[in-house]
This record gives sequence, C-alpha cells and structure tokens, in this order.
Amino acid sequence: MARTAKKAESLAEESDDMASAMSTVLRVADEKGTVQWGDVSDDISSGEWGRLIEQGILVDVDGEGFVVDDPEGVRAAIGEEEPDDSGFSGFTSDDDAGSEADSGSGGEGDEESSWSKWDKMAGLVTVALFLGYTQPPIRDTVGQVLDLFLGPLAGSLPFYIIIIVLSVFTGLNSTILQGKLMDSEKMGEYQERMQDIQERRKEAKERGDDDALEEIQEEQMEAMGDQLGMFKEQFRPMVWIMLVNIPVFLWIYYMVQTDAMVAGASPVMILPLFGELASWNTRIGPMWGWLIWYFVCSMSFNQIVRKALDVNVRPDSS
Repeated sequence: MARTAKKAESLAEESDDMASAMSTVLRVADEKGTVQWGDVSDDISSGEWGRLIEQGILVDVDGEGFVVDDPEGVRAAIGEEEPDDSGFSGFTSDDDAGSEADSGSGGEGDEESSWSKWDKMAGLVTVALFLGYTQPPIRDTVGQVLDLFLGPLAGSLPFYIIIIVLSVFTGLNSTILQGKLMDSEKMGEYQERMQDIQERRKEAKERGDDDALEEIQEEQMEAMGDQLGMFKEQFRPMVWIMLVNIPVFLWIYYMVQTDAMVAGASPVMILPLFGELASWNTRIGPMWGWLIWYFVCSMSFNQIVRKALDVNVRPDSS
C-alpha cells in the first residue's frame, strides 16, 4: 500500500495532468465501486490511463473493471481530502474534480500539440511556393526577387560553387529549425505510450485475457489521436524549413531554366563519378545534372552541420 502511495506521489510531481487523472478515477471509483475506460475517457487521455495501470494505481478486478489500489494513500499523494458523505458536498466535489480534469488534461495537451496562427500562415505560404515548381510566373517572381540579393554572388563565383554555398545555408537552416521547433521529448512520450499499449496487448493475448484485450483495443483506438499529434510535431518544423529553402531552390531553378544565367558563366559542370556534363540542363536518367548536384551537396552538408551542432531530431525516450 505504501508503495502505491509513493508511486502516486511521483506521478503527481511529474505533472498536474497526472494528479488530475488520479483525482478523476478516485471520484468515479467512489461513485461506482470500479472504474472502466469508458467512464473517464472524456476527462483523461489514453496515455494517462495507461500510466495509471502501468504504475499499479489501477488494478484489474477479474475483468469487471479497475479499482484504485490504496485510495487513501493516493488521495494523500495528490493532496485531496476524503469524500464527504453529504449529498451537497459530494455534488460540489464532483463538479470540482470534473472541471479540474477538463482543464488539466484537455487543454494543455491540445495546446502544446496544436499549431499557432503563425504556423498555419507559414503552411499556406509554403503551399503557394510549392506551386512555383509548376507555375513559371510564381517561379520567375520568386527568382527575380531573390536575384536582387544573390545576383552579385552569382556574378563573382562559378555556379557550382554557388550551389555549394546555398546547400550549406539550407542545411544550417534545416538543422537549426528542427532543433528549435521539434520537441523530441514529446515525440518520445508518444512513442512510449504506443509501445506500452503494444506490450500490454501482447501480455493480455498471451494469458488469454479477452476482457483486457477489449479494453486495450479501445485504448489503442483512443491513442490514434497521439499518432496524429506526433505527426503534427514532426511536420511543424518542416513547414518553416520549406518556407526558407523552397525560395532558394526556386532561384536556382529560375537561373538554370531561363536565360538568367550570369553572363560568362560556363555551362559545363563536372559531377563526381559522372564526369563532365556539357550543360547544367543535361539529364542523368530522369533528373537534371544541376538537381543531382544540389541534392548531393545539400544532404552531405546537412549531416555535417547536424553533427557539428549536435542537434538530435529523433524522439527522445530517455
């Protein structure tokens, strides 16, 4: 019992959402005797429900539901008093607990995983810039604007060197934005929740617990929202990266595909392994030579910059 109280105290210190979740299951257990996922799914998240089961706060009762192990210890851990038997006090407690659960679990998590208005505006601009690959007016407009800044550079350096310089710039931009905007800890939490559900599902399947499998299946369906949240976390920095990188790429495209190449610039290019190409527009398979050179430089320098700045873009499950 003391061990359960200690775990409850640790969860409460971890986040206010977990304390609110324990308050919710205590309230439902007081009312009904047992707690099932359907009773609290509107108030707490599937990840919080899974944590309570994993930590032994909720204990399965022969497939009839769950009970709170050591409810007194859990109440003490979250600083909640014993429920009053009087009708009026009980009604008040229910309202308070419900409102705390709604404000704790529903608001903060959604706010953290949602996009701001600036993210959405950046997404719309990025979509418009994407059209530049197929719409010459957009490509030429973006190219002419950037040429005001990059034109002097193009007049002083060979064009293949310019692509290398821009590859370093886009690689640095991508690495910094990913490091700033991608929450690797939150991504790790999403992955841990899914792994926990899969492990509990495997264990229930091995012991032939059909009731537990049904509950875990429902929890897994609820956790689909976590996968959507993880996708949003992954895609958010990509919007800002493309907002910067696409115009740079369109400028290169504009320079090569139009007559805007700097006077005197040699059209000949030399690619590693492929040797000398007569023109930047020479195709190697389905791709232009300049496009292959850009991707080779971009991917190479992106890895170098990422290592140099020690930026981790993978989910952190530590």
